[in-house]
Parts: sequence; structure tokens; C-alpha cells
Amino acid sequence: MKALVLTEYNHFDLQDVPKPTIRPNEVLVRVQAVGICGSDVHGMDGSSGRRIPPIVMGHEASGIIAEVGSDVRGWATGDRVTFDSTVYILDDWYSRRGQYNLSDGREVVGVSTPDFKRQGAFAEFVAVPQHILYAIPANVSFTQAALVEPVAVALHAVSLTPIQVNDSAVVVGSGMIGLFVIQVLKLAGCGTIIAIDLDDDRLALAKKLGATHTINAGVPDNQQIDLAKQVQDLTHGRGADVSFEVVGAGPTVKMAIDCVRKGATVTLVGNLAQTVEIPLQAVVTRQLRLQGSCAINGEYEAALALISSGRMNVEAILSAEVPLAEGADWFKRLYDKEKGLIKVVLKP
Repeated sequence: MKALVLTEYNHFDLQDVPKPTIRPNEVLVRVQAVGICGSDVHGMDGSSGRRIPPIVMGHEASGIIAEVGSDVRGWATGDRVTFDSTVYILDDWYSRRGQYNLSDGREVVGVSTPDFKRQGAFAEFVAVPQHILYAIPANVSFTQAALVEPVAVALHAVSLTPIQVNDSAVVVGSGMIGLFVIQVLKLAGCGTIIAIDLDDDRLALAKKLGATHTINAGVPDNQQIDLAKQVQDLTHGRGADVSFEVVGAGPTVKMAIDCVRKGATVTLVGNLAQTVEIPLQAVVTRQLRLQGSCAINGEYEAALALISSGRMNVEAILSAEVPLAEGADWFKRLYDKEKGLIKVVLKP
């Protein structure tokens, strides 16, 4: 089969590789669409330490079951499916507590670390265990289904965060996940949703998808005015009830903390930097709750239902659908932060 292989950092080759051999509890999926995730783009240069070459990346995918293992039940060849990015152990202590995203020994499709390597979906076929499969509704396309994973990430982050109807929220970062978080916050009943980013085009899209206010943190006028003060002016002088950091860098984490009221919750979704500094005294004296949001924990069905019903717009962030053979070029364009590019879906 053809596969886009990260052979060394910052270099891809389209190679002929052996088709995966499935285990008894696995199915072989003929990939129809697979998204390039921001974590893949950051992984290709080695900065994340989670894409050690050689590796076939890709974990946002959909396709058709081509083979089923001997122990597989309830699935058949020809079924249209997508799958969770997390491969977890069913009898793990955390899984039994309903926290499979935290399970010991968890692996991620298309990720390679010193602890594990699991080949991904930038290929014609990918093997996945049956317990992470989800059926695609008839009215959802393969491309839409390839975007379920980031929608589920946004749903998980919001589900962890205490939100009441008409609450105010700040979302720092209007990339793909941030734009999905904004849509989920609107569905959750937030009255004021403030998007902060450096790109006017992304902020315009955030406004279209549910943000009530936008702030470009890179505009000179905004740099001279305290961003926290601007948020306070939009939230009765207090600051937002909740905030979401969807970048993963020190300055944006501080921004997410600065923009909330006393007693608020700050949910950290971005995962780029390994360490960041935080304003400890501000967190303690303002009694803030800082929490991380890791991957997905059962939100796939809700994500598929929201897309199927039209309540979640995934096409709005889709920039291009291109053949797998062109993947290396589109990786470079994403890595170079080409203006206007948010989401690229590859078609094997």
C-alpha cells in the first residue's frame, strides 16, 4: 500500500509499505479521508518528541472496513467508520472509572515516542481495535467524519468546565480547536464569547461561528491597552467566567489567566510547550482553578450527532482536500503558517 512516511524530521516520502496485519480484535480500515493535525505539523520537526521517525502519522481519519479480525463482533466489511485517536486498554484502572483518556499504557494512532509506536492513517489502510470504532451517520461525508476527532477534543474541554447559561467565556487561539470550542460554547448557552488571536481572518471566522466579540492581540492599539481590561469592559468589569487556552505557549496561558474573574476556571487545551511560567500569586489570591483537558473521553457520538444535525459546522475550517501524494507539500505550507490555511484533509 501507499503511505506518507516521515522518514526523518522535516522529510516525507510516499512509499510502498506492507499492508497492516490485523490482530483478532482489530479491523483494517481503507482510509477515505485523513486530516493533518496541528500536532502532526509540530511533530514533523521533532519539537514535540512524539513523532520519532520513521512513522506514518495521521489520527483524524475515516474510511471503510476492509477486513475484520476473528474476535470482532458487531462490525462488518463495508461499514463506514471513524475512530478515536486514543488506543486504550479496556480493563485499565482509569478506563474502569470512565477516564480512558488517562489510561496507563494508552497509545495514540500515528504517534511514535520512546514508549510506543503506532502507525497512523496517512496511508491507504490503517489497523485499529474494534472498541475505538464509531459508525458514520448516512448523511455525514468521509471528510466531515475525518474532522470528528478535533470536534470531540473541543467537546471534552468544554464538558470539563463548569458553565452556566449566559456565562462569559474567553477563547485564546482561533485555530481549528479554538473555533470548535467557540461553537460548543455557543451550544452550551454562553452569552458572551470573546475570541483572541493574532489573525484577523481567523477572528472573522470565529465571529461567524459564534464569538460575540473578537480581539486581535497583535494590533498595536491592543498591545498598548491591557487585554484583561478589554475583557473586563465586556464582562461587567469582572472578567470572564471561564477561559480556554488553545495554543500551548507561555504568553497565551498567562493571557487566559489574566482575562478571567476571581473564582473562575481556566481550561488548558494547548499542548505545544513542555513547560510554562504562571502568575502563581494571581492564581492563588484570585482562587482560580487551572485544569488540563486531555484528548477525548467518550465524546465521539455527540460530535457525530452534532455534525449530522448541522449544529456543528466543520466545513468552515476546511481549507483544502488533496491527494495523499501531495501531503508533503501541504505539510510544508502548514508548517510555514501560510495565511488562510487552517485544515487540510488528505485523500489516499
